[in-house]
Amino acid sequence: MIKHPRQLLVVSTAIVLAAGFQPPAGKWESKFVTLNANGTLQYHPDEKGNILPDFSRVGYYQGDQPIPTVPVVKTISAGEDNSQAIIQDAIDELSKKAPDNNGFRGTILLKKGVYKIPGTIRIAASGIILRGEGDGENETKLIATGNTQRSLIMVSGTGNIEEQPGTRVAITDAYVPTGATSFQVESAANFKTGDKVILFRPGTEAWIKDLKMDVIDARDGTKQWQPKEYDLRYERIITKVQGNTITLDNPVVMSLEKQYGGGFIYKYNFNGRLSKVGIEQLRCESTYDKDTSEDHGWTAIQFNRIENGWVRNVTSRYFGYACVHLNDLAKWITVTDSRCLDAKSQITGGRRYSFNNDGQQNLVMNCQTTEGRHDYVTGARVCGPNVFYNCTAKQTHADIGPHHRWASGTLYDNIVTDGEINIQDRGNWGSGHGWSGVTQILWNCTAKRAAVQSPWADGKNYCIGLKGDKYDGRLKGRPDGEWEGQKKDGLEPGSLYITQLRARKAMGNGK
Repeated sequence: MIKHPRQLLVVSTAIVLAAGFQPPAGKWESKFVTLNANGTLQYHPDEKGNILPDFSRVGYYQGDQPIPTVPVVKTISAGEDNSQAIIQDAIDELSKKAPDNNGFRGTILLKKGVYKIPGTIRIAASGIILRGEGDGENETKLIATGNTQRSLIMVSGTGNIEEQPGTRVAITDAYVPTGATSFQVESAANFKTGDKVILFRPGTEAWIKDLKMDVIDARDGTKQWQPKEYDLRYERIITKVQGNTITLDNPVVMSLEKQYGGGFIYKYNFNGRLSKVGIEQLRCESTYDKDTSEDHGWTAIQFNRIENGWVRNVTSRYFGYACVHLNDLAKWITVTDSRCLDAKSQITGGRRYSFNNDGQQNLVMNCQTTEGRHDYVTGARVCGPNVFYNCTAKQTHADIGPHHRWASGTLYDNIVTDGEINIQDRGNWGSGHGWSGVTQILWNCTAKRAAVQSPWADGKNYCIGLKGDKYDGRLKGRPDGEWEGQKKDGLEPGSLYITQLRARKAMGNGK
């Protein structure tokens, strides 16, 4: 039970108590979360009240709406030598039409055939779906021709997160634990249910010092961490205001401590952000000269400045960087049933990040890769929750996991790789990656081996039910992560994400 009465206000509402449930024979449960007989979950806090976060509100409409099949309004056939203008003209024409009552302008259908694209196809309006007739070799194939690094399909709105002046208030709790959805603020008078807010966690010198990221072993190009570069902005929606207590839709994914600057919330605007754009049932390929070619198609599909979008049933082949890259302003995106195959590039840094998520509240599921380096990966200062679920990687050339500079709140659930999954202090790799993340959870994963360390301060990382070897990681002497059930079959529940989603809906907190 929770030791501090004050923390009863902040622990996730997904906690439901039910006595007497025992896992089936041959199954075992984590000490951090257990399954109740009615399908809900019971979370077990540590001495500070921290629990595993609820990751269920990620992806398209936070998992509360299925990805729709939007009616076709325009059909295109491939041109002989260059199909870029045909596709772009159709997108631009549809962009000028008003969306329907559901926010969709319609689907552009690309018939089976080969579409040669020398540049980039751009979608800059909401409600547009680009759909092929399948991602097989002989179905709808888009080929990035020529010798320039670029994204084949770029989906992006305009603008940025802009704080509404005069709305920032401080969180007054001395400590808000990981997994919390509620906390007290100095005044909630100007907030109401439905407000979009930023949960702001400032970077401070004290925090960096305690993480020892001001004393990274230097080499050429190494940058010690600087406080302002680590201000973290989590997008949230207020679901309840009671007195000065604010409740949010998604949990805190790293603790907020007064000694490290505490936290704040403020309202924000994001004019120009897109929504409801989907890319589906396509095969994307790049021309190349040889296996180590660098001057060719780099990313098949890139999303930024968009919310509530999707990529599904897409296969990419021969690109140098990624099948899908979600940039930092991509939110509530689902990437599902897609493949990143046979990358062509040098095998070194900055290449072969097969499914790269730098945004927040995104879901990558049921995907496959071959010949990648960092196949399911996050970058610098990535704000969760984010989920990679039920994905495989073969013929890997580096590791899966948070890549550098403090991702917070990522679940790697049922990831299977013939390589490594690592959560660690990466030290002076790159330009000083340092600690790759916190509240990073491996759940029921399979790997050749894994290093899971917890940072010197401000949180933990978890390895629960790993089928694979444990090793020390690049730098020895770092605090060990929370390890449980290594090489042990029968973890119950088998998927944390799926069970959290079902539990939330069973409780009536989802549609």
